[in-house]
Amino acid sequence: MEKVTMMTRNLSFLLSHAAGTRSFNTITIAAGEGELAPGTVLGKVTASDLYVVSPEAETVGKEGAETALAVLAYAVDATDADVDALVVDADAEVKVGMLTFDATVDDETKTDAKLAQLTAAGIRAR
Repeated sequence: MEKVTMMTRNLSFLLSHAAGTRSFNTITIAAGEGELAPGTVLGKVTASDLYVVSPEAETVGKEGAETALAVLAYAVDATDADVDALVVDADAEVKVGMLTFDATVDDETKTDAKLAQLTAAGIRAR
């Protein structure tokens, strides 16, 4: 029998959320971000109001996105075009082990900083 590796399931990172749609929002992810899995930590580019994977520090062309504001709820492919996506952006608890960070968030100190930014946005990582 052939082995198959499953991708992260949509919303599998979510522990709890507020009633109704208070924890969710629709945003636009910038083209060029590629295929993103549920649980990807996102920040918003100040100049364009588009979301990208939140880098550890300010990056040219992605100013403002270094502050983590949301977690992607469903997988998307933003390789060739901007795409609308559903995110968790308030009043929620998430599983820290199921979050996906930018490659620049590569040690515990940087991860803790991102988690603190999510907490400030109303998203608690457990």
